[in-house]
Amino acid sequence: MASILVGKAAGGEPVRLLPEYANRHGLVAGATGTGKTVTLMTIAEGFSRLGVPVFMADVKGDVAGLAVAGTVPEKLQARIAEIGIPDYAPQASPVLFWDLSGERGHPLRTTVSEVGPLLLGRILELNDTQAGVLDIVFKLADDRGLLLLDLDDLRALLNLVAEERKAVSTAYGLVSAPSIGAIQRALLRLEQAGGDRFFGEPALELADLMRTTTDGRGVIGILAADRLVLQPRLYSSFLLWLLSELYETLPEVGDLDKPKLAFVFDEAHLLFDDAPDALRERVEQVVRLVRSKGVGVYFCSQFPDDVPGEILGQLGNRVQHALRAYTPRDRKAVKTAAETFVPNPGLDVAAAIGELAVGEALVSMLGEKGVPQPVQRTLVAPPRCRMGAITDSERAQVRAGSPLGMKYDTAVDRESAAERLAARAARAEADATPAPGAGNAPGEAPQSDGLGDRINEWMWGTKRRQGAVEAMTKQAARTVGSQVGRRIVRGLLGGLFGGRR
Repeated sequence: MASILVGKAAGGEPVRLLPEYANRHGLVAGATGTGKTVTLMTIAEGFSRLGVPVFMADVKGDVAGLAVAGTVPEKLQARIAEIGIPDYAPQASPVLFWDLSGERGHPLRTTVSEVGPLLLGRILELNDTQAGVLDIVFKLADDRGLLLLDLDDLRALLNLVAEERKAVSTAYGLVSAPSIGAIQRALLRLEQAGGDRFFGEPALELADLMRTTTDGRGVIGILAADRLVLQPRLYSSFLLWLLSELYETLPEVGDLDKPKLAFVFDEAHLLFDDAPDALRERVEQVVRLVRSKGVGVYFCSQFPDDVPGEILGQLGNRVQHALRAYTPRDRKAVKTAAETFVPNPGLDVAAAIGELAVGEALVSMLGEKGVPQPVQRTLVAPPRCRMGAITDSERAQVRAGSPLGMKYDTAVDRESAAERLAARAARAEADATPAPGAGNAPGEAPQSDGLGDRINEWMWGTKRRQGAVEAMTKQAARTVGSQVGRRIVRGLLGGLFGGRR
C-alpha cells in the first residue's frame, strides 16, 4: 500500500510514515521557526492523498495554505530533486474551514451538556468549590429534564439554584451564593471574549470531520485558531472535547490498513498546563484507547517534555526539529528528546538536535510489525500547497464551495432550559395577578375577608362612587375645625368603612 513520504535520510533512503501504523500516534517537536508547521502540512497532504480525513488547528494562519496550490521556486526545485520526488506537482488539498466564531469558517458549535462540567469548569477557570457547584447544576438539569444547550440555559439554571438554594443544598450538597456569583462572572468573561458562540446549535456532527471527496481524497478540516489560542483554556478544552467525542462515539475497529481520521493537536503544551489530575487521566485514557477507534493523534509542541511521559510513551512516530540549548530548560529538553529515540550508532542525537537546519529533522517512524526504527537525520519533503497564509478572497472562495454552509452557518435556538424556566416564571406571575374585576384597581383600598370584603366591594365598586366619597370627606374636613367636628368626621368615615365607632 502507498505510504507518506516524510523525507530523505542522510544515508539516501526515503523515510516514510506507514498508514497501517499511523494510528499509533505521533509527535512533531522543535523550536519556533525550525519547520514544524511545514512538516505537519506535508503529513496532512499525505494523509489526504491516501483518503484519510484530517482535522488540525491553524494557530498562526499559515496552515490555511493547504487550500491553495503552491509554487515551485528555484530553491524548492533543488530540494525536490535532492529528495527525489518524481511525481511532485503543486496541488491544493480539499479543505473545510471551521471557526468557533463563524467568521472565517463554518461555525463549530456544541452544547453545554456535551462539553460537561469537567471541561466547562476548566474553560471558566473555576476552583474546586465552584466546580462542585457546577456539577450540581448539571445534575439538577438532568433530574428536571432541562436541556443545557447554550450559556443562556446555564445562566437560567444558576438563577434557579440561587432561588432554591436551601432546598438544592439539602438534596445535592452545599451551594453558596458566592460560588454562584463566581460562576456567573466567569460566564460573563467568557461571553465578552466571544466564547459563547461555541455553545449552541446546530451542533457539530462528527461525520462532517471525516469526509472524503468523490476522487477518494480525505478532506482536511482546518480550525481558525490564531485568535482562539489567545484563550488557551478554551482552545485546549475544545480540542480535548472533540477528541473525547471521537473516542466515545466511534465504534471499535481494531487495526486498519489506514486511519479513519488523523487528529493534529498543535500547541499541545496548552492541554497540560495547570491541568488537574482528573483531566490528565482523561487525556491519557483517550490517547491510549482512541487508536482502536481508527484515530491517529499527532501532538505538536516546542519540547517533547511538554507532553507528559505516560502519553509521550504512546507516540510511536516521532519528528524532532532543531532545539537550541541556551538555557538549563533547553538543555534538559534536548536530553529528553535524545533519550526518546531508538539509538542510531552512527548518530549523536543530542549533538544533532542543536545542529539541524530549517527543514531538517531527526525522524523515527514505526516500521514493519510496528517496531520503532532507529532515528535518522532527515531532509523533510516539502508540501505541494502554498507554504503561507491565504487571502480573504481565497478563503471566501473555498468556503463558498463547501457543502456544509446550509447546515451550519445559521444558528438554531430551540426550546431549552432558559425558555422553559422563563415560561414557568411567566405562568407563576400570571397566577399571582388577579383577574379583571376580581382584584383591586390601582389606588383601591386592600380587601379583607368576610363582611369587610362585602362592604369594601360596595364602597369601592366604581371610580365614580369612590370620587364622590373622597370629595365629601375632604369638604367635611375643611369646614369642620373643632374637636367635635373631627369626631363627627371620624364617625362618618367609620360608618362608611364598616369600622367601629
